Amino acid sequence: MLSISFRSVAWLGFFAAILAAWWMMAAMSLGMGLDLIGRPNAMAQAMAAMDPSMPMDMPMARFGPLFGMWAVMMAAMMLPTMVPTLMSYEDLMASANGTRAGWFGVLLGYFIVWVGFAAVIAAVQLGLLFGGVIDMLGIPNSRWISAGLLIVVGAFQFTRAKEICHGVCHSPMMYFVGNWKTGFAGGLRMGLGLGVFCVVCCWGFMALGFVGGVMNLAWMGLATLFMILEKLPQIGHKVMKPMGVLLIAAGLVVGITAL
Repeated sequence: MLSISFRSVAWLGFFAAILAAWWMMAAMSLGMGLDLIGRPNAMAQAMAAMDPSMPMDMPMARFGPLFGMWAVMMAAMMLPTMVPTLMSYEDLMASANGTRAGWFGVLLGYFIVWVGFAAVIAAVQLGLLFGGVIDMLGIPNSRWISAGLLIVVGAFQFTRAKEICHGVCHSPMMYFVGNWKTGFAGGLRMGLGLGVFCVVCCWGFMALGFVGGVMNLAWMGLATLFMILEKLPQIGHKVMKPMGVLLIAAGLVVGITAL
């Protein structure tokens, strides 16, 4: 009875963390005077019109706040995609001497890798911003850049690297069987490995934030939905390439409209 209760608490805490991450994303967006699609809201526009000379804080131009924003975004977007992985670990807890500590280790290792990716993409965003490629909201200054990014991410869906990494993310049970380690340290090690495969598999969907705007919660929510669909056991392998076709087609449309 105690183990069932602790399992319930663990899962409730997991889903609470996801909700908290999305709440923090919304709070950060509203705090910067943006609406839920990452554009200046009516109040911010009115204040700018009243006093255009008023100095404005620009957290998106500093690494610390930008890294914090991406780290929260990693939690909001990637933790929901981890449900099949954590359930697969639970299936092995009785038969392979797994533990709840190992379950937490898998979760922590996975998140550590994605926080590392958050640091990388925050640095990339700063480089693009100061290079004049994107604006303060993370939106490209040229539609050609958006078109190219859509096509590149779509084409990646057909690569061998995507196929291999998606195979691990889509069927984490096989990864656990081949790399099984017990205890918290073992779970942490497996979580780090799974996190690396997941970053290679899903980096493109994160990069697409630079098409719709990294603070566009509706756009990033759509990317999260795509990643969840890709990892569902029943349909994940069926949506990967059609999604690539859709992204390439969208890139071509954006490119044509830029002519």
